[in-house]
Amino acid sequence: MGWIAAGLAMLLPAACDRVAPAGPPPAPVEVSDEATGHYCGMLLADHDGPKGQVHLASRAEPVWFSSVRDTIAFLRLPEEAKDVAAVYVNDMGKARQWAQPEPGTWVDAHAAWFVVDSAMRGGMGANEAVPFSSEPDAEAFRARHGGRVLRLDAIPDDYVIGPVELASPAPAAAGTDGALPGDDAPAADDRPAAEGDGHRHHADH
Repeated sequence: MGWIAAGLAMLLPAACDRVAPAGPPPAPVEVSDEATGHYCGMLLADHDGPKGQVHLASRAEPVWFSSVRDTIAFLRLPEEAKDVAAVYVNDMGKARQWAQPEPGTWVDAHAAWFVVDSAMRGGMGANEAVPFSSEPDAEAFRARHGGRVLRLDAIPDDYVIGPVELASPAPAAAGTDGALPGDDAPAADDRPAAEGDGHRHHADH
């Protein structure tokens, strides 16, 4: 019995040290006037389209991104921090403005549906992965603006990493009121070729 007691005494500290229950992930925060894109070094307010934020365990403030494409690239690049506690992107099914999505429109990137290869462009006119919390909303956007609906892990690396040919935003995104494209936007099959695949660098997968 003595050796059993000694064994238990050794196991108890190890069990205590093993793991404390993980707390909830950090909540999303709203974009401040000073929020600066991690890669571009420019204010998020200077870029149209959905944005992203990555929370790290080693950092009090989130890492900001002027596009969702850059947000996903950060997660994929081996040289970037790996102590990721949470990732949020703008839910464009809730946002009313394409240029600057409103507060309260964040969704966990791992729970989102993304439309890639659409006619819509993100920050600095690059290809974008447009996020939605609802698959039907993503499918409706795809039907109007083209592209494919994918989950986060299915987005190809070469879509978010590497050089891209920059282009002007599609006309549907360039309205003077900055409104999110809706029923008055041209359907995917009706848009001019210059708004679609002609500007893409990467081959379809």
